Amino acid sequence: MRQMETSISGTSSPTHLKWRKVVYGGMQPGFGDNHTDESFLEEMIMNANVVKRDLLKVVLDAVSISQYLCIVALVVLVWTYTLTNILTEKYLLLLNVSLLGSGFFILLLTADMIPFNLLLNYLLQNSFFITALYMLSPIYHTLTRSISSNSIWALTASLLILHLFLHNYSGSTVKAPGALDNPTLTSNISLNASIVASLLISSRLPSRLHVFAIVLFSLQVFLFAPLVTYCVKKRSFKLHICFSLQLLVLTLIFTYRLHKLLFILLLGIFVFVNLVCPYWLIRIQEYKFEINGPWDEAKLCFNITE
Repeated sequence: MRQMETSISGTSSPTHLKWRKVVYGGMQPGFGDNHTDESFLEEMIMNANVVKRDLLKVVLDAVSISQYLCIVALVVLVWTYTLTNILTEKYLLLLNVSLLGSGFFILLLTADMIPFNLLLNYLLQNSFFITALYMLSPIYHTLTRSISSNSIWALTASLLILHLFLHNYSGSTVKAPGALDNPTLTSNISLNASIVASLLISSRLPSRLHVFAIVLFSLQVFLFAPLVTYCVKKRSFKLHICFSLQLLVLTLIFTYRLHKLLFILLLGIFVFVNLVCPYWLIRIQEYKFEINGPWDEAKLCFNITE
């Protein structure tokens, strides 16, 4: 009788084996390969990496986007005033000198971030760059003579839209000390689109000096304005906000003098970027649902490229 009980218990004991999570080694006896027990969902975590965003912080972060929109709008205004002969080449050259001087002055104020030797290197490179640009200005003047003006305007507008769409609003295309990452492919494409747009506009100007002045102005803004604004933001966030507000007011004033309809359109874009988009971002966070558990892939805690 005891032998029968022991044989029965021996045959039924495998059914009481506890399932274990085995990574390697194959299927466990008595369980299917896709078996899961009640403890499978105990390690499930919901919304572990969801960041709770504050509306005011998102609005302040959107200021960087509006700031660069103002910069591009001011460049387009200068192009328009130059094409309509409101700005002469002398005023453009004076504007270039003032921008170059003010840019280096702002970089000097952030000397704790950028060494003085690096500033001298920037100055030396700019001198070679300006000399080469002046020598190439006759080529740029006749570069698109065989293309109609309507095609030039349409292509320039498309390139500027591409530039705004791919621009890196969190950093600078020119590598700045303290920047976390190198420029990405999209930011380089954005920079190249702005340069091509500048060359297309310059080819419709009356003289070679106009071409040199407008291309130099555009390249100064598209290349070094993000670097200057990046340094200002790293230096003081309040100074970054004040500088952005001044750019916003200046852009709206010059746009209103040019055309009232453009002023209304630009004002609507600023309201949409700074108020509507942050509000939408906060609202859609309520519908974000993220599930994490033991089924997720392992994530490296170090950079594999180092």
